[in-house]
Amino acid sequence: MLNFDCKDNYILEDDFVKLSPLKIEHVNDLIEIANEADIWKYSFVKGDGIENLTQYIQSAINNRKIGKEYPFIVFDKIKNQFAGSTRYCEITPSLKAIRLGYTWYGKAFRGTGLNKHCKYLLFEFAFERMGAERIGLGAYIENKISIAAMESVGCKKEGIMRGIFPATNGIGRTDSVLLSILKNEWDENGKSQLKSKLNT
Repeated sequence: MLNFDCKDNYILEDDFVKLSPLKIEHVNDLIEIANEADIWKYSFVKGDGIENLTQYIQSAINNRKIGKEYPFIVFDKIKNQFAGSTRYCEITPSLKAIRLGYTWYGKAFRGTGLNKHCKYLLFEFAFERMGAERIGLGAYIENKISIAAMESVGCKKEGIMRGIFPATNGIGRTDSVLLSILKNEWDENGKSQLKSKLNT
């Protein structure tokens, strides 16, 4: 089992970034970013506009209440601004397995090192405090930037789910690339390698 209670308020932070539990009042903090044109291109759940974003956040909160997900709002301490959102999802205590997903940042925060800081904190907490043995991730097969970003923080490709998503152009279906990082990989060199990339 995992040493984790979705009812608790976990805050993960370093000198660069702070991750706090996502709340419905954060709609106002995230709406400007959520309305950026490219945010939802590779997402089958949309969060643009007040109505969509409110529903998006409320759904995440509801899933937290039933122990399925744990959503965070991301705050960039350097820019002193909210940057986006991410979450633990598909939490499976009996398998000591979780997935990281629903990650999105405003364009002003991409390529700044913020994602690496977030992933470091999320991996460290999951493996060293929750007791997770596996963290899974995934992306649309066309989303080369996200796939490269996941590989850059130590994740390894492990397969493809065929036809899992509606195609981004609305015609037919598209595949998802699956990636993961395991606790033994984190312990052996994943943590040290990712730490060396922070602020670089």
